[in-house]
Amino acid sequence: MSPPKARLAPDESDARFIRRVLYVLIIAALAAALFKAGNLLILAFGSMLGAIAIHAIADLWRTRAKVPDKAALPLGMITAIGIVGFLVWLFGVQFREQVNVLVTRAPGLLDQLAAWASQSPVGAKIVDAVRQAYAGSQAARDVGGLVTGAGELLLNCILLLVGALFFAADPGIYQRGFLFLMPPSKRPAIEDALFDVGSTLRLWLQSSLILMTSMGTLIGIGLWISGVPSAAALGLLAGLSEFIPYIGPTAAMVPALGLAATQGTGPLIGALATYAVVRLIQTNFITPYVQARVISIPPAITVFAIIGIGVIFGIFGLFFSAALLVVIFTLVRSLYLREVLGEDIPRSRHQTLLGPDLTPIDPDGEQAASDAR
Repeated sequence: MSPPKARLAPDESDARFIRRVLYVLIIAALAAALFKAGNLLILAFGSMLGAIAIHAIADLWRTRAKVPDKAALPLGMITAIGIVGFLVWLFGVQFREQVNVLVTRAPGLLDQLAAWASQSPVGAKIVDAVRQAYAGSQAARDVGGLVTGAGELLLNCILLLVGALFFAADPGIYQRGFLFLMPPSKRPAIEDALFDVGSTLRLWLQSSLILMTSMGTLIGIGLWISGVPSAAALGLLAGLSEFIPYIGPTAAMVPALGLAATQGTGPLIGALATYAVVRLIQTNFITPYVQARVISIPPAITVFAIIGIGVIFGIFGLFFSAALLVVIFTLVRSLYLREVLGEDIPRSRHQTLLGPDLTPIDPDGEQAASDAR
């Protein structure tokens, strides 16, 4: 006589349900842990972005200067360190007096702007809303922490640079390790998506560098002609602010207009005209030409996504928010539209990391980026 069947023992469907619940709990726990470690993740992402930039520079040495492969990557690292050192020299030595003028006058200029806007009831409400929103944001706490402890900012910058050098030295080991965590049947699709992200980010970095250079040069020349103090530093600030679309240039314009106002009506009108004309040229002529091959993200989504990332992750998240948005959009295209919905979206050509090549490599060794529009 067979023993009676245990009625409370889970059957196959119950076990499957329990596994799914455990998966959900694990994912929720990982999401909570990642949220707590937001600053560290942003620094890691910035290091990966720096590694992509280093490899792009190494490719320039390899293709333009015909440098051997073994020497191209070290030269790319040295060049990246030299660029960082050059920026530090510009801000710390060449433009030190101009930067000091900006830093010392910025709080007073912001107070004057707020007082001028508060003269009308609507302007007063806007000023109060901006102050309350900023006071409760993560970005405000990060800015306060950076002001009271500049050593933290310096340490984070050093960690970002060192992390970029390590990621650039052997990116394959990190990519393979990440793929080994995925189910074997999903690895080809995820690998294609990783290389899509890398190719798109490289194009985005190249286009951002061109836009930053053109913006900074045109603004600096226009402010110098208008007689605005610290025109070179303001031009450099305007160029760097292009790294954060829409939000950065708007924030960089405030101190320029404030300094122009201290010199009289003429410089103020000249500064306004400079920003208006340069923005018109940049938006209608330079940006469409430069970003023709880069992913196209609607402006409204870009603005709200950048603000949301800045509120969640703070000032470092705000700085890398545009790059994060590019990554998110590329993953949606590669994993959801192409792999789930079956849309005909081309893949980036690359060597596979875990098996035979699925797609060929160009004869000159460069990765061909797909049309990410």
